[in-house]
Amino acid sequence: MERHEKQGIVFYRSNLLDELRHGVFTRHGGVSVPPFAALNVGGNVGDDPRAVRTNHVRMYEAIGVDDSRACTVWQVHSADVVMVRGPVQGRRWLAHADAMMTDQPDTPLSMRFADCTPILFFDPQRRVIAAAHAGWRGTVQGIASSVVRAMHDAYGSTPVDLRVVIGPSIGPKRYQVGEEVVEAVRVHFGGADDTIRRSTEDGTAYLDLWTANRIELERAGVRCIEVAGLCTAERTDEFFSHRAEKGRTGRFGAVLCL
Repeated sequence: MERHEKQGIVFYRSNLLDELRHGVFTRHGGVSVPPFAALNVGGNVGDDPRAVRTNHVRMYEAIGVDDSRACTVWQVHSADVVMVRGPVQGRRWLAHADAMMTDQPDTPLSMRFADCTPILFFDPQRRVIAAAHAGWRGTVQGIASSVVRAMHDAYGSTPVDLRVVIGPSIGPKRYQVGEEVVEAVRVHFGGADDTIRRSTEDGTAYLDLWTANRIELERAGVRCIEVAGLCTAERTDEFFSHRAEKGRTGRFGAVLCL
């Protein structure tokens, strides 16, 4: 992914998604004050709602999408996928879910992150997009492959046609997890050798969300995958990190639009 800046708003774009208006945003360019400084788009973290609203407007303006058409979900660490036809009047979010997909133009899909993995999907043949939020729970529930199946069932998308970007999230050197997570990874993936590493000092486990979701996508038949390789916990100068900032922080946005 490549770093861009527009009127103080800093965001990352992928060449795989060049045909789309999109961005994975950083913490730079907003109006929120510490500890939410500055482009916090999380509405339930304790920030001033007026600042959050201003940040949303700035984020959408930076990539030229219509704020009034933006759609989101209430993220609950599931593997549920919502088909989006457009915003619903009188509602801020469409459903409890962790992925959205649409074939509607000018309908931005917007999600929030602070260590979990943004996964952005594009089918250039069927003109379909999707966005997913994958923490460890969503990953071991197979959210990435759930999106691939949902795009196929709803729109006829073929996995080999998909372009998928695994965006900035907590990296494998910083994501220490408990044995219950290791077991969940082992059960879902049939092993943990490629996705879990052990500390040589004390044997504690670290989960590689990037590799886990890449494997999930490859098993679903996806071949064109980009991994940003940007760790939110190591780069708190650039991104919000729930783990590194001990829970007192904001959320950065990821937006994708036909």
